[in-house]
Amino acid sequence: MSGEFVLRIIGMLVMAIAGVVVGVRLSIPAGGPAELWAGVLGAVGALLGLVATPFVTTRPLRAIRGGVAQVSAQTMVAGLAGLIVGLLAAGLVAFPISLLPTPFGQLLPFGAAIVFSYLGVTVFIMRQNDIANVWRGRFQSSGDQSGGGPGRSILLDTSVIIDGRIADIARTGFIQGPMLVPSFVLIELQHIADSGDPLRRQRGRRGLDILNRLQKDSPIPLRITDLDVEGVREVDDKLVILAKQLRSPILTNDYNLNRVAELQGVTVLNINELANAVKAVYLPGEKIEVHVIQEGKEFGQGVGYLDDGTMVVVEDGKSDIDHTIPVTVTKVLQTAAGRMIFARPDSQ
Repeated sequence: MSGEFVLRIIGMLVMAIAGVVVGVRLSIPAGGPAELWAGVLGAVGALLGLVATPFVTTRPLRAIRGGVAQVSAQTMVAGLAGLIVGLLAAGLVAFPISLLPTPFGQLLPFGAAIVFSYLGVTVFIMRQNDIANVWRGRFQSSGDQSGGGPGRSILLDTSVIIDGRIADIARTGFIQGPMLVPSFVLIELQHIADSGDPLRRQRGRRGLDILNRLQKDSPIPLRITDLDVEGVREVDDKLVILAKQLRSPILTNDYNLNRVAELQGVTVLNINELANAVKAVYLPGEKIEVHVIQEGKEFGQGVGYLDDGTMVVVEDGKSDIDHTIPVTVTKVLQTAAGRMIFARPDSQ
């Protein structure tokens, strides 16, 4: 039995009793039968209570709770601080204003409290990022003097967990803050692990194994949080909204999530971009060795890969397939898929 149903029954009974009482009192001056008045108004009151009770009880509370859930903790703290400052300012001007002649001395202090409270909340919410940056800078400075302060929490999405490289990155110490995995991401991983598709099921189980490995071996703490976003079904949308509320970056390798999060002002840490950034940089004229494994798209080309996965296209390298040969870099091309190197054999 839901709470709304119980409130409907209570409202129906209360309004029915109120209708009976009003009907009895109206029957006296009207001169009609009290039972008729009481029955009619009691039935109307019961119907009104049954229909209208949720709109004055649970529905407004649910709307308020949904609105509060969409507001970040930083915004709520900034608004509360602004309200306190506004009330203090109103208190300072209340005494001299109260000395004014009646009715100004009675009305203006109350009006000043409303105006200063509104201004305080508005200004503090508008400048909440600046205030947070100042506070964070002081907190980190004091933390550095006492041995280091905590870093920002980082939200992990499903794709980066399944990818697995996060375990190696966390072990290197490049990630400073604790890693957060929302419960809805964990549920999505479980659904993938229970899929009927063998490949999809294997990916889900790999993601769960990576989480277990992070909890046991990673020097960076991993926490599972029950924070959720009501009214949103898609996991990526929930992750972006939660990141905005927590002021936390998202660690991912999903291109679409990356772009959507950036458009909404959320910081994104993309593992693929990190991998491309740490690859060795080769300049035209440098000599490297590459193992040619297949033909290229153009006539006579051979294709090989470096240890970091960088593709090397060797001109006239078709004849050297299955051989490791020294080559000279002729051009380096950066594409959306990664870095590509063009080279020619040293024998030419």
